[in-house]
Amino acid sequence: MSEPLFLEPVFKERIWGGTALRDRFGYRIPSDHTGECWAISGHPNGPSTVKNGEFAGKTLMELWEERRDLFGGMSGKGFPLLTKILDANADLSVQVHPDDAYANEHENGELGKTECWYIIDCKEDAQLVYGHHAKTKEEFVRLVEEGKWDSLLRKVPIHPGDFFYVPSGTIHALCEGTLVLETQQSSDTTYRVYDYDRTDAAGNKRELHLQKAIDVTTIPHRDAAVLPRTEEKPGVTITTFAKEAFFSVYKWDVKGTASFTQNKPFELASVLDGEGAMKADGKTYPLEKGMHFLLPSGFGHFELEGHLTLIISHP
Repeated sequence: MSEPLFLEPVFKERIWGGTALRDRFGYRIPSDHTGECWAISGHPNGPSTVKNGEFAGKTLMELWEERRDLFGGMSGKGFPLLTKILDANADLSVQVHPDDAYANEHENGELGKTECWYIIDCKEDAQLVYGHHAKTKEEFVRLVEEGKWDSLLRKVPIHPGDFFYVPSGTIHALCEGTLVLETQQSSDTTYRVYDYDRTDAAGNKRELHLQKAIDVTTIPHRDAAVLPRTEEKPGVTITTFAKEAFFSVYKWDVKGTASFTQNKPFELASVLDGEGAMKADGKTYPLEKGMHFLLPSGFGHFELEGHLTLIISHP
């Protein structure tokens, strides 16, 4: 039996970021333009650090290299998943991500990027960009070249609690006034298609990656089916959002005391709301919103108690 690994997040400033990560979760963010909390990360561009126990001070990247037994002996050169919380205080650029094969060939062996979003909160009438209206590659290229973004981009309304699965090849963008938990392949590869002609403080526009985007975009767009399933168990409501090739994602709404068994290679957990405790192996670990932790291989039986909303994922 090993301990849960509680993780210190890494924060990223972004042109579109704001203060919601501080306002909602109490995080000490670097500025009022903080867009990303890399909450559970083994990626070299921002690895999380363990805060407790025998591995305190180690990064998730180091543990993946040195202690593969903690992860069920999984193969692969890099930790496979990345959990983020994104504060879209302004519209994000319209993007598309490559699959593993394209990224491996064109991005120095980086993974591709399939991701998913759980909408923590959003303003009234919020939307996001999900897909496009082009029927052929020729139509897609023409609309991009002519800058006819209103004709090309498909916008969908969103509400707190919604879930979106975003496979590689899907044109997408979060829009202003959205707070999202993102579960994704551990990749930092993004092809920017359109950035609203924004400029930075020096008057420069951000780089676009149009040819790569054209190469990898799924045309015509296909909606990924999301059919959440809800299961009531003593003390907890479990919603299964996705069981896909790269990850499975669930929401646990705990009210009271609920029992679980961790029998996956590992599980990642983010506390989005509430407070309570985890009890395992005779020890009690306080939980509150904004905490993120990893349950290693062989963790076994544990209980959660209190009023808690968590997002759980595993490979």
